[in-house]
Amino acid sequence: MQPQITRAAARILLPATLTLLAAMTAALTGCGGSARLGEPANVPASAPLTPPPPPAPTPPYILQPPISEQSDSRAPMAESAMRHPAAPMAAMKRMPSPSFSPMPAPQDRERYAAIAENGIQLVASQPVSTFSIDVDTGSYSNVRRMLNAGRLPPADAVRVEELVNYFPYDYAPPSDGRPFAVHTALAPSPWQPGNVLLRIGIKGQDMARASMPSANLVFLVDVSGSMDTPDKLPLLKASLKLLVGALRPQDRITLVTYAGRTQIALPPTSGSEKAAIVSAIDQLQAGGSTAGASGIALAYQAAQQSFVTGGINRILLATDGDFNVGVTDFRQLKSMVEEKRKSGVSLSTLGFGAGNYNDQMMEQLADAGDGAYSYIDNLMEGNKVLVGEMQSTLATIARDVKIQIEFNPSTVREYRLLGYENRMLAREDFHNDKVDAGDVGAGHTVTALYELTLADGTGLIDPLRYQSTTPATDARNNELAHVKLRFKRPDVSRSELTDFTITRQAIRPLARADADFRFAVAVSGFGQVLRGGKFTGNWTLDDARVLAASASGADRFGYRGEFLKLVSLAQSLSTAAVPQRPTQH
Repeated sequence: MQPQITRAAARILLPATLTLLAAMTAALTGCGGSARLGEPANVPASAPLTPPPPPAPTPPYILQPPISEQSDSRAPMAESAMRHPAAPMAAMKRMPSPSFSPMPAPQDRERYAAIAENGIQLVASQPVSTFSIDVDTGSYSNVRRMLNAGRLPPADAVRVEELVNYFPYDYAPPSDGRPFAVHTALAPSPWQPGNVLLRIGIKGQDMARASMPSANLVFLVDVSGSMDTPDKLPLLKASLKLLVGALRPQDRITLVTYAGRTQIALPPTSGSEKAAIVSAIDQLQAGGSTAGASGIALAYQAAQQSFVTGGINRILLATDGDFNVGVTDFRQLKSMVEEKRKSGVSLSTLGFGAGNYNDQMMEQLADAGDGAYSYIDNLMEGNKVLVGEMQSTLATIARDVKIQIEFNPSTVREYRLLGYENRMLAREDFHNDKVDAGDVGAGHTVTALYELTLADGTGLIDPLRYQSTTPATDARNNELAHVKLRFKRPDVSRSELTDFTITRQAIRPLARADADFRFAVAVSGFGQVLRGGKFTGNWTLDDARVLAASASGADRFGYRGEFLKLVSLAQSLSTAAVPQRPTQH
């Protein structure tokens, strides 16, 4: 006797049956069954059942597809399921288990220029080292962003000189009428016993904010769709508003935006009209593609129209660097900025965001535009760059600053410049005033470190069999190096020269070196270890932390204390090295 299906039972079975029916059919077909929809096997003929009423409401946590009155094909399926309630259960046993694919991880499209770390040079064959100074700091705050996010930075994101130059140092200002003073110091290397570290420190002439020349500033803001995250356009707007608060009535601000198209969002406006400037910034919204090249062209045009003779004429490009419309080739963009800098308008870059961040573009455009590169990872950094360091960010006191050092082969065997890999110059570039170099802003400090192997030390380069290894001796065998600097004063096209010598009597024990020296060495070592520690031997992040902790000093702004925390973060994220067994004899 066939089981009788009541309407109440049908009301319960029908929704579930309809949900499983398509999967059940696929399972039956895959197993070689011959049953077709609407024609169940071995079903005795009988009168069709009266269609059941609509199902009762189900609790909100039960997923139930809607029933269409026009779907006639469901009726025989439902009838078959009601006459043979065991059939769905048998099909369910043969159904494959559902598979779930994990959501793809967000793509990391950040771009960094490859850095070939400076190697060791033999003084006998390469006695002269020439490079441009660099006041960029973007690498440090970008590394900080990644460490705070719980990951180690890629090696090419770590530029040692930018880590060192992020921090202010208490170098004495100039007193001889020059735009900057130069200071040197020598102490043993903490990671290579027997070697000596040479520090060259530059301190720019300070300038009170009130005495700064009138400023013609163009904010060039990326409002493309890629900027629509909290760490990009919202942070950018908040940072620019901090700068607006520090503007003077004689300063002029122009706001240029670019996305799929470019426009002047705010014509030249006096710094006294802060409400109008802030209102224009508040109205910025993200959306569209990124036509960066056309934005740069319009910004230079706007800056030239409001050019202030003898004043500050600067573009502040704020973006993630992800240009995708128009001219997007890095080399073409760099050439375009190099050409535009002839107009007397400089370009600085402010980097924002993650994921698609183009560090190479931001750093190189600032270098080509006679500006500085900063990365803004939080509002405190925005305040540091645009308000706390406003004079050095905007006002240039020396242009095209180059350093050339000739090492004495009688006293120095080998040398290595720590960082500045993309700032190296040819020897002949030092005297060529047409070769561009870095600029120094008001109050800027710039630090460069060399590691030296003295003539009586053990170097890493083996002596040649057929070359003389006996160093020459003369009356200058007490000198380690001859240091020369060239620079141009603002609005002057011809460079000036300053030079001095360094003697080995200046070497002091590391413990007796000043706190600024020891802290700069600790930061440099930290950066080198993050890059792989090719030349730092067994020196570790913990060694960097201990040395930095001994040199924190007054730490007026808390930057050095924050550095100690970053070193600890890097330690916790690093993979512990496997101890090596001593060689058995």
